[in-house]
Amino acid sequence: MALSTPNASGATETRLRTRNSFSKLSGMCATCLDGCPGYCEVGRSAFRGSEAIYPQPFGDVTAGAEKEYPIDYSSFNINGSAVGAIGVEANSDAAIFPAADLEVSLGHDGGIKLGLPFVIPGLGSTDIAGKNWDGLASGAALTGTLLTIGENVCGMDDEADFSSDSVPQVKQSPELRHRVRSFRDWQEGDKGGIVLQENVEDGRLGVMRYGIEDLGITMVELKWGQGAKDIGGEVKVDTLAKAQRLKKRGYIVLPDPDNPNVQEAYERGAIKEFERHSRIGMVSEEAFMQRVQELRDMGAKHVFLKTGAYGPADLARAIKYCSLAKIDVLTIDAAGGGTGMSPWRMMNEWGVPPIELLTLARTYMDVLAERGDYVPDLVIAGGIAFEDQIFKAFALGAPYVKAVGMARAPICAAHVAKNIAASIKDGGPDKLHAQYGDRLNNIFLWFHELKEALGPRMEELPTGGMGVYHYYMRLAQGLRQLMCGARKFGLEHIGRDDIFALTRDAADLAGVNYVMDVDKDIVAEILG
Repeated sequence: MALSTPNASGATETRLRTRNSFSKLSGMCATCLDGCPGYCEVGRSAFRGSEAIYPQPFGDVTAGAEKEYPIDYSSFNINGSAVGAIGVEANSDAAIFPAADLEVSLGHDGGIKLGLPFVIPGLGSTDIAGKNWDGLASGAALTGTLLTIGENVCGMDDEADFSSDSVPQVKQSPELRHRVRSFRDWQEGDKGGIVLQENVEDGRLGVMRYGIEDLGITMVELKWGQGAKDIGGEVKVDTLAKAQRLKKRGYIVLPDPDNPNVQEAYERGAIKEFERHSRIGMVSEEAFMQRVQELRDMGAKHVFLKTGAYGPADLARAIKYCSLAKIDVLTIDAAGGGTGMSPWRMMNEWGVPPIELLTLARTYMDVLAERGDYVPDLVIAGGIAFEDQIFKAFALGAPYVKAVGMARAPICAAHVAKNIAASIKDGGPDKLHAQYGDRLNNIFLWFHELKEALGPRMEELPTGGMGVYHYYMRLAQGLRQLMCGARKFGLEHIGRDDIFALTRDAADLAGVNYVMDVDKDIVAEILG
């Protein structure tokens, strides 16, 4: 088991000269040769400096940690049964997998309705989010799920209009308006919705006021952090003018675009891009409670909090503050994943992994629930991409987990579908897709279903949205099948007895049965 990563990765476009032979301590080649051009991360850093920190090519990739954790979702299996059914009548005609109910209600009033228990959390100002937004928005809207507009969208908007105050305030942001409309244009009924997120810079720029009062957003999210990194949001920009504009709006920009030496280096091509960094927040109970009240006074109907893979004390703070403030939804993002420009080594080596973080959260929520305190609905994120992981997340976090957060996987679905359409337009589908036909209505399995629902509007649907729809429908059917096998026909019925651990360590950590201890009492009764 590799608990650490070598001094090279496909994510950073680096490799080791000695390939599979490297020091387990440093990650460097077992023999570092004088004469090597610098294939590895150390070598790349020798001539590109901090550029080598981040996954490459920037703006075109999402990244997930390569580190293997001692315990993950694969450390557990789902416990099926041949007896009974919960949530439907226990007979073979009623207890069929399409009958499994995947709809959920979130919030203190149950007012947030979802057709599927999926949330896309916090896609902000990164290039990869912007390139695929229309597909993500339309797909999420058509399936009645939540989509979160992440941090720094207004601040990065080239066309945004800000006041000339010493601390600029956003007056108009065409990009934020577009992100909201691209979801609402495809939403039918009352399921799903847009959530607007706020970080330190967003708070200073007045983004929430603009979003709530001018764009009519009713669900907002305060952000403490995320699972991929424990610093603020980061992107890169490739023009001096934009770097200077972002600095003027209050961002940290490196190298300093106002420095004459930097400007000269940019002009000759030595500097090709600038890093834009956000500030870290400073959490306190008083400030948190005050901001929640301010957002409600502005008109927010539901307030969320998103926190990252911080340690137990910060997790306890998040849960306690959410209880005191009657926060509707708490999203906890575990270590290991990322959708933007997260530092690669940080992504691998920082934070609490998913199983440990979810177990801690459930334990802390039990304390509040047993005391009769308010407990927020929980969304768990961090490396989830398939239906078995979704089922296990619900089981491990029962009864508090009401939905799962996924970002990298929906982005993948959106850009694959988008690229299929582009390849057809550019001369013909890829060989992988051509086996199904040479048109979208043959390649996409449920094209007919979408066309029947949308009618003439089908021509306007972003192909990325078709991809997200297909991906979500696959997850829905797979999840229903797992629920049927466990004889649980509603998400609220999934419990900790629906999984078992494959090792003693996993059982002890998560507090579920070891496989050889499952049903011991029932077995004794059956056998007499």
